[in-house]
Amino acid sequence: MSIQALLASIALAITAGCSPPPRVEESKAAADEAATPAAPAEGEKAAEATPAATTNDAPADQGASAKEQKLIPRSVLFGNPQKASARISPNGKWMSYLAPVDGILNVFVAPIDDMSAAKQVTDDKTRDIRGYSWAYTGEHILYTQDKGGDEDWHLYATDVATGKTTDLTPLDNIHATIEGVSEKFPDEILVGLNDRNPQLHDIYRVNLKTGDRKLIQENPGYAAFITDDDYNVRFAFTYTADGGNEVLEPAEGDAGKPGDKGITDWVTFMKVGPEDAMSTSPAGFNKDGTVLYLLDSRDRNTSALFSIDLKTDEKKLIAENPKADIGEVLVHPTEKTIQAVAFTYEKTEWDILDESIKKDLDYLKTVEDGEVIVTSRTLDDKQWTVAFMLDDGPVKFYRYDRGEGKAHFLFNSRDDLEGYPLVKMHPVLIPTRDGKELVSYLTLPAGSDPDGDGVPNKPVPLVLNVHGGPWARDAWGFDPEHQWLADRGYAVLAVNYRGSTGFGKSFVNAANGEWAGKMHDDLIDAVNWAVEKGIAQKDKVAIMGGSYGGYATLVGLTYTPDVFAAGVDIVGPSSLVTLLENIPPYWASFMPVMKIRVGDVDTEEGKAELLKRSPMTKVDQIKKPLLIGQGANDPRVTQLEADQIVKSMEEKKIPVTYVLYPDEGHGFAREPNRKSFNAVTEAFLAEHLGGKYEPVGKDFEGASIHVPSGAAQVPGLDKELKADRKQMPPKPEAKETEK
Repeated sequence: MSIQALLASIALAITAGCSPPPRVEESKAAADEAATPAAPAEGEKAAEATPAATTNDAPADQGASAKEQKLIPRSVLFGNPQKASARISPNGKWMSYLAPVDGILNVFVAPIDDMSAAKQVTDDKTRDIRGYSWAYTGEHILYTQDKGGDEDWHLYATDVATGKTTDLTPLDNIHATIEGVSEKFPDEILVGLNDRNPQLHDIYRVNLKTGDRKLIQENPGYAAFITDDDYNVRFAFTYTADGGNEVLEPAEGDAGKPGDKGITDWVTFMKVGPEDAMSTSPAGFNKDGTVLYLLDSRDRNTSALFSIDLKTDEKKLIAENPKADIGEVLVHPTEKTIQAVAFTYEKTEWDILDESIKKDLDYLKTVEDGEVIVTSRTLDDKQWTVAFMLDDGPVKFYRYDRGEGKAHFLFNSRDDLEGYPLVKMHPVLIPTRDGKELVSYLTLPAGSDPDGDGVPNKPVPLVLNVHGGPWARDAWGFDPEHQWLADRGYAVLAVNYRGSTGFGKSFVNAANGEWAGKMHDDLIDAVNWAVEKGIAQKDKVAIMGGSYGGYATLVGLTYTPDVFAAGVDIVGPSSLVTLLENIPPYWASFMPVMKIRVGDVDTEEGKAELLKRSPMTKVDQIKKPLLIGQGANDPRVTQLEADQIVKSMEEKKIPVTYVLYPDEGHGFAREPNRKSFNAVTEAFLAEHLGGKYEPVGKDFEGASIHVPSGAAQVPGLDKELKADRKQMPPKPEAKETEK
């Protein structure tokens, strides 16, 4: 398993990808997936609301356009995009993109110069394809897919000429990852499979055309391997008992022999202490494999990009920023030279290292008023695909011809946003009680801030939308949740609390052992800031989020029960003990880090401390309304987490509404399920914050929504459930999880 795939899979963030993420040395090629709704939206919900709320039938101001008279429909904000994820094939022959077919996102391919001739090449009928890439054949699309959110990922290859899709990993109960791709071997890729041992990924060389696979490296117990473009296994990577990490290299004379288990004798190349473990790791090689690129925060705060000459051990600094870790990296597609590096503090800034692309990036800045994301490049580097991220409009996709020096518009992610009152997102810096600075993002209801200074004319209800992870971050750009909630009359505040990544190791390390402690203090400080600034009404603040954000919601209602008027928890752990006792098997190597960051579940003292930070131990403190959303197949935060807190609340006669989806995992990937949960949430928030609402309408159609508890506590929910189906399916039982 690659280091980046490992870290992404371990992060509890709801937005953790449905397919393996790109390697660090590649550009931010997957960033335009923001054009699609987040698979596990960190706060998606809506439905009929209180009689006092305003519906789409409310009187309109004279002179307003038809769309200005109505709320932005949930189907526009949370339905699948019309098109997304433009990619160009490595040979420059094809242009591809995602688009819905009968409500399911599939891949379409067109000749590079004729988008009108696009044809559907994949045919998934049950779950969206949320991310894909081109193989170096220039004729195959690669993507991963699971079943019902269970994260048993299979890797598929689709021949764009024939439309034939092949499962390259036809095995049961696996978690497949793409380990390496190389233009030197266009017909083959490296794949990680944990079929031999669920905790470990062995590396196989797989032929895209025949499906044949050959073991090249058996995993004796490491978290990940680092391979080069010649498909040599160069390093192993693992976490140490103290929560640090170690990079190992083959012992002298052991390069592995064809047909055997690969390298068996490893020696230490580099050791990293626990304080740098999450911000220091290898990141790829130069063209001939003699130079290692390294992300490194040792002897500094932020993670910078270095190169190490593997023959001389000479280490050189390539790029750094005093306020932000290394972010996106643009690498030449064949020369493997670092051309530009991006850093994101409040917004993304590029540091151009290669003058040959300066004119390209300078020109692209003039095309649209938004952040530039280079999403793919041809091998000859003559053609790029580019996405432009705005905060108040859809993602815009272009094909950029470097020879012409001209960008050709392809499509918007959503043309149906046109005419609706979308609003700006304001980066804000919030001080904490202990002197830290929280990079945060504030969105206000349309018309509430005429002078655009980020403060409404009078305080409004506020939703604190907490990101998952916690090792992730919020960023500037179009956010359907922000637009949705602002349109309903709420201010929306997203806070990068301590533990969020991208702001240096001291900010991440400040969260060690602080779940329900200083991490939560940061959120409370942000709420107090919003109240003091005249942004938020003190008695009308809700907290909402997914994964860690769901945990933060439960903490908010139990540890600080007087701060929030309501809470929406999506796939959030209720007990840190049961969370850590029921991890996916492939997280095992990361557990020493979890001991440092979260707590030690293997000792009685550690369990006692974890329980002190678990909302389950303070259920009797809940006195504000709570809505819980859960996927029955979630392998990260299992159904047990929701079931046990709901049961405890019911035993204590504390009201709770529990929404369960039998065909979802760590978040809600299916469009009907997203829309139905948003419908429930919208009604819930309108009831307790007094905002506007959109009736359920058809948003329950096709959803697997089940409400085991508290349907009567959300206005209109009982009625809609009965109208949608005569008999609700039985509640899915929590599954036994391998420990």
